[in-house]
Amino acid sequence: MTAGPEPTSPARFENQQLRGAAFSHVDLRGARFDHVDLGGVRMRGVELVDVEITGEVWNLRINDVDVVPLINAELDRRDPDRVKMRPTDPDGFREAWDIVERLWDQTVERARGFDPELLHASVDDEWSFIETLRHLVFATDAWIRRAIMGEPAPWSALDLPWDQMPDTPGVPRDREVRPSLDEVVILRRDRMGIMRQLVDDLTEEELASSTDPVEGPGWPQSRSYPVRECLSIVLNEEWHHRLYAERDLDALESHVAESSPAD
Repeated sequence: MTAGPEPTSPARFENQQLRGAAFSHVDLRGARFDHVDLGGVRMRGVELVDVEITGEVWNLRINDVDVVPLINAELDRRDPDRVKMRPTDPDGFREAWDIVERLWDQTVERARGFDPELLHASVDDEWSFIETLRHLVFATDAWIRRAIMGEPAPWSALDLPWDQMPDTPGVPRDREVRPSLDEVVILRRDRMGIMRQLVDDLTEEELASSTDPVEGPGWPQSRSYPVRECLSIVLNEEWHHRLYAERDLDALESHVAESSPAD
């Protein structure tokens, strides 16, 4: 079979359904995959060199070795606080939230040293620092105020769902608004205070219970959820998005240093 002509520009696939597709003798060098579901994918005879993968990875076997436990063990070794983001009892959730508060205080204080305009800048097509904080407000509103506390529409106008979430009546999604850091921090402190009170009062019985389905459209969907799952989702969001924020602040800092005139 004769190969076709070289494409004049990279192909772009968005919102495509490619389940069960087969790729053979395909050149994917330099390709980017953003928010892609690769569950059940099988690869044979691949060359995986100089590749970066960030995301939710489970049951990944490379050359017949499940590498996920190795990856998790190394990440836990690098940062012992990461282990504490998987609490099993109320005291563990309280300790985890202590860590989240402390780390985010440090990150926000670091961000105050940047030009305010840079806090609205996207790094590598990711959310800006301000957008990251807005998304965490949304996560708390969704999983704590709506799912656990039963508020049907707990949203602030600055709440920011994930980009691929379908438009949902009543749930804001304003990507154009540019609030200041102080505006978003005030909102964050309110939501983090709600989580603080919740974990401070948490009992074993409450942790083992499930929520009542909340009325009305929104996110999460109107059904019952284990309280442990709701709290763990918020911890996971807080932990990972702070790492992303620190990574992007590093990149912005490097860019500023590179573009500054030498003394």
